[in-house]
Amino acid sequence: MDIDSIIKQVTAELCGKLDIPATGSQDLEYSPASLAKYIDHTILKADASLSDVTKVCDEAKKFNFASVCVNSGYIKFVADYLQGSGATPCCVVGFPLGAMIPEAKADETARSVADGAKEIDMVVNVGAIKSDDWKLVLKDIEGVVNAAKGRAIVKVIIEACLLTDEEKVKACAVSKLAGAHFVKTSTGFSTGGATVEDVKLMRETVGPDIGVKASGGVRTYEDAVAMIKAGATRLGTSNGSSIVAGPSTDGNGVSNCVNCGACRNVCPTGRTAIIKQY
Repeated sequence: MDIDSIIKQVTAELCGKLDIPATGSQDLEYSPASLAKYIDHTILKADASLSDVTKVCDEAKKFNFASVCVNSGYIKFVADYLQGSGATPCCVVGFPLGAMIPEAKADETARSVADGAKEIDMVVNVGAIKSDDWKLVLKDIEGVVNAAKGRAIVKVIIEACLLTDEEKVKACAVSKLAGAHFVKTSTGFSTGGATVEDVKLMRETVGPDIGVKASGGVRTYEDAVAMIKAGATRLGTSNGSSIVAGPSTDGNGVSNCVNCGACRNVCPTGRTAIIKQY
């Protein structure tokens, strides 16, 4: 059976299951501090300086975020700086367009893993998806998965804002077929970011076996909880410190404290009121 037939068959099977409930923990209450383990603390802007990256790493250490996600040019520094902290070094590949040849992404992956990356967020070839060229999409993802060689997990950024729902389902199906460990909504550099609807669709498509990362526009505690309830198991954001600070107020105009232990007389997140919640 050729790849197009496989994609058609897998997509038909997945679409038939889209009435199953999302696997996110719908009924749990999330303390702000508990969200840290979901967060890939991210700095990907073109003008990010070494001091900017260092600041993000320090925040990841302070709040126990899952990872720090950077462009591959900074991954060696980040891997060295985070050593022993518990935060994982992560980098993007083929970012932000994904339109380069598969071999270029595979090479960037191999070099990044050699430099200490433990997680790779690759941008899929969106043009190949729009061209219905699933052989190229599969080759693109498999090249990165093979280059990681079991030394790093691979997340596939499908850039959902540019795809139809059918294309999203197919892209997730091919990502799973290629051996990826996560599918991810967005780069945050295109026409839109993560939506609850996309996260739910992606989770229902891939099932419980692999991760779903919501990225782009996840800025507040409320955003984060909504994405997790929809089925996200990781959140890509540059607003991690604000998210773990919880809702902006407790309803009485008073900022919430998350008991991070880093405060003295001033909250390190920039909030003015400290309320210990024991």
